[in-house]
Amino acid sequence: MTDGVRRSQQRHIPRSPGMMDVAKLAGVSHQTVSRVINDHANVRPQTRERVMEAMRELDYQPNSAARALVTRRSRTIGIITFDSTLFGPASMVYGIEQAARAAGYFVSIASVRSLSRRSVLDAVNQLRGQSVEGIVALVPKDSGVAALASVPPGIALVGVGVGGAADVPMVGVNNTAGASLATRHLLDLGHSTVYHVSGPAGWPEARERRAGWRDTIVAAGASLPDVLAGDWSAQSGYQNGQLLARDKQVTAIFCGNDQMALGVLRAMYDVGRRVPDDVSVVGFDDIPEAPYLIPPLTTVRQDFTELGRRSIDLLLGIATGARPHGQIQLTPQLKVRTSSARSS
Repeated sequence: MTDGVRRSQQRHIPRSPGMMDVAKLAGVSHQTVSRVINDHANVRPQTRERVMEAMRELDYQPNSAARALVTRRSRTIGIITFDSTLFGPASMVYGIEQAARAAGYFVSIASVRSLSRRSVLDAVNQLRGQSVEGIVALVPKDSGVAALASVPPGIALVGVGVGGAADVPMVGVNNTAGASLATRHLLDLGHSTVYHVSGPAGWPEARERRAGWRDTIVAAGASLPDVLAGDWSAQSGYQNGQLLARDKQVTAIFCGNDQMALGVLRAMYDVGRRVPDDVSVVGFDDIPEAPYLIPPLTTVRQDFTELGRRSIDLLLGIATGARPHGQIQLTPQLKVRTSSARSS
């Protein structure tokens, strides 16, 4: 290729618009454009809007790295999560991410394969290397929660879905209250007691839901059945449901999440026990498919959108020097559908 041809091709490569182009189109100085980009307060609203319109027209994209050097702010929030397709954790991450973007922040996600102390602290260091302004940690196992206590105190940190006993500022649903709602609902329908298919050991949310179920049973003076432990999956719900289906005294079951409740529904169907005529079933989470199961599933609903908003509000408050609240617990709602009915 000759130098003339190379120069000719180079002349046809479009140049990305720069700050001076924005300034020229908006009729302002490049210093004013810089102030708008860096959120300086001393810019008149009309001028700010004129600059923003010029940026949109030119499709000008500010250099985020340069901006961080000037403002000492990355406008980025880190999220630590773990590799999971479970509805609850995945919905929490989505709610947090949407809330962060609505507040004008970028999001950087560090996903860990295990919730060991080392893995969680490595994720914290990874995000610190990206100059995030704070970290939201979704690490809903005891090992991961314990690791958060070792995070350096200078980092704005909020735990989400990590249980009420976490030693960090926390936002989550009141699992104990939600389990109590579900159990109380079944007892009020005339069932003599309620069986429980629990989430796995080592998960604070499973422990709190189990406690809410147990305390409600004891307070009602009903007999307390043994807990059947699952692993949040529909398969574990099905396996435990097969055991419960063989016992004709079982007329009411509260499951620690909706996936396990789905497995219980299938187990009852396979042995010919009708839901809700013979057995009432209640879940937890209110997955999108819950109203469309056969029968539609009664469940405890978590507001993941509000959870995301509150966690970001708390994190940004801490990042700007506010004293952190110990815990923020959202009240869940019972969604009554036709998988629960009066005891026959």
